[in-house]
Amino acid sequence: MTIPGFDYQRIEVADGVSLNAAVSGSGSAIVLLHGFPQTHLIWRHVAAELAVDHTVICPDLRGYGASDKPAETDGTTYSKRTMAADIVALAAALGHERFALVGHDRGALVAFRAGLDHPDKVTHLACLDVLPTVDMWDAMHGVNAAVAFHLYLMAQPPGLPEQLIAAAPDAFFGYFLDLWIKDPSAIPADIRAAYLKASREAVPSIVADYHASAGIDLEHDREDLAAGNKLRMPVAVVQQDWGTALGFDAAALWSAWAPDLQHSTTTAGHFMAEESPEEIAKTIRALTN
Repeated sequence: MTIPGFDYQRIEVADGVSLNAAVSGSGSAIVLLHGFPQTHLIWRHVAAELAVDHTVICPDLRGYGASDKPAETDGTTYSKRTMAADIVALAAALGHERFALVGHDRGALVAFRAGLDHPDKVTHLACLDVLPTVDMWDAMHGVNAAVAFHLYLMAQPPGLPEQLIAAAPDAFFGYFLDLWIKDPSAIPADIRAAYLKASREAVPSIVADYHASAGIDLEHDREDLAAGNKLRMPVAVVQQDWGTALGFDAAALWSAWAPDLQHSTTTAGHFMAEESPEEIAKTIRALTN
């Protein structure tokens, strides 16, 4: 499936790794990064709105959708540092040395890392419904952590997580598509089927992505904390109002990383770009204009 009105390209971003990307519009660039268990199609509504006066780039992340899925070799293949470098290379290949970056869920972790590692490239940063990796692990305690059981499953050594998920992939990935949405009609049957198919074909790389967040991504965040590194660009964060329910202050956690922060909550579910695209597009425009 494709986003109507968008052109599709495969662009090499690293040695032997190419990303599938949908591109449309003209003007300053905005790159939109999807989350789990989805593809670039989550942006189909928001991207069309923003393409009226921006160049909009919607890639499938490394390991997801129609992008390449290299085998994990040394523990860095799916680090957010590596995946962030993919996005910088993608934008440059399309003629954009500087760009606004928006990420949802896993894509927001890639965007966060890009903002820290490439502050000269990322002009504005928006992160939807996620905490930075180090804060996420610190915030999860006791029975409240059960809502994120998949994080713990995919943090295990390679082998068992892939076997368990591959045994019933539609049940596993479909569980999150159903649990995390408030308005099921926001993900129609054909889009849901596309997400499930893409996820079935990407089990090892999805596990590797999550496994990195329990290891090298955590190390990188801790190094930045120790060095006092901050996000230098304007940052917008939109989240469900789950921070209080889970016993932590999400806005305060984000403020520690982003001195120039706009934090807001939404009544939409986790898949807010699909459930409330007008709200998300408006937030992005307010940040970047």
